[in-house]
Amino acid sequence: MKSESLMMKNQTKVIFHIDLNAFYASCQLIEDPYLKGKAFIVGGSAVTKRGVVLTASYEARKYGIRSGMNVKDAFDLYPHVLVAPTRFDLYKKHSKIFFDYIKTFTNKMMKASIDEAYLDMTHHKDPVKVAKIIQKTLNDYYHLPNSIGIAPTLFLAKMASDMKKPLGITILRKRDIVDKLFPLPLKDLYGLGRKTYPKLIDSGIKTIGDFTKKEHQSSILSHMSEEHYQSFLTHILGNSTSIIDDDYQVPKSISQETTLNYDIDQEDLIIEMIQPLIEDALKRLEKHHLYAKTIGFKLKTSTFKLQTRSKTLMTATNDLIVIKDAITELFTLHYNHEPIRLIGITLSNFVEDHTPFNLFTYHLFQQGT
Repeated sequence: MKSESLMMKNQTKVIFHIDLNAFYASCQLIEDPYLKGKAFIVGGSAVTKRGVVLTASYEARKYGIRSGMNVKDAFDLYPHVLVAPTRFDLYKKHSKIFFDYIKTFTNKMMKASIDEAYLDMTHHKDPVKVAKIIQKTLNDYYHLPNSIGIAPTLFLAKMASDMKKPLGITILRKRDIVDKLFPLPLKDLYGLGRKTYPKLIDSGIKTIGDFTKKEHQSSILSHMSEEHYQSFLTHILGNSTSIIDDDYQVPKSISQETTLNYDIDQEDLIIEMIQPLIEDALKRLEKHHLYAKTIGFKLKTSTFKLQTRSKTLMTATNDLIVIKDAITELFTLHYNHEPIRLIGITLSNFVEDHTPFNLFTYHLFQQGT
């Protein structure tokens, strides 16, 4: 296959979606090589058998163990499974290594979560060759196995990266949609809730191709809104966005979010997962020499119920502790303990010229009290 055929025709974009395979497990293997080749899980306790599996090694997955499962159920499937402690400091360290490396290939990069990113690679003459270099370097040198999807839109690139795991490179053009995407089982449709797809399957909608057929439209609309349905069709047919925001454009707001592999309702764990999102947002804030006055969070359940809350601070800031405390307080006040699937934070209401709020400038802010 000639990689030139991937290049622009009428300004068609070349988008990469890079997904680190079993990321938490890979980080544990880097830290503890003893785990190599063994069935192990990350998360929970081996002593109490309580907690939730964050991820499972590929050896553990052979026994049916998967992320989101109760640790007790994992032991029921395989009593000899090993349990590695959760290490968010470790995951953050290797996530930074990952992003620092892939940024060397393009300045148009968007983080999707701690272990995945979208890259606009349209300017590269041989994107397949570049994908092979990225994959090999991440795997062999940084010990981070990964899969790469190459497509003209962000959604199709995401779908492509999921098609071959681990260590796959998949090309998905618009002309490939019917042959490659339509035959996939409906559960593989990115963004479709775990509670929704079983109902659609019961209605005879078995594949992604079935989802696009007009004769199934009325059945589908009994389980989701017209707007949601049309959005899925736009994505599936390759007509959704191919734009990755230029990293150097001054933003009106900055947001970071991550989609989880399973539902979480543990408040302390959610707060812990919010922290790296805040730190990533602050890096972008500092790059543009901005200060944020409004902070907020976003939560989405597996049924796509969205909760957003925001708060305007007394003065704009780029102080990590101030913003962390404000978002944590806001979240603790409003979180209703529903299981969630997506976590996000937002900074907005920016100012560029700013007098810092501290003991030496305290008098300047007295007039508003």
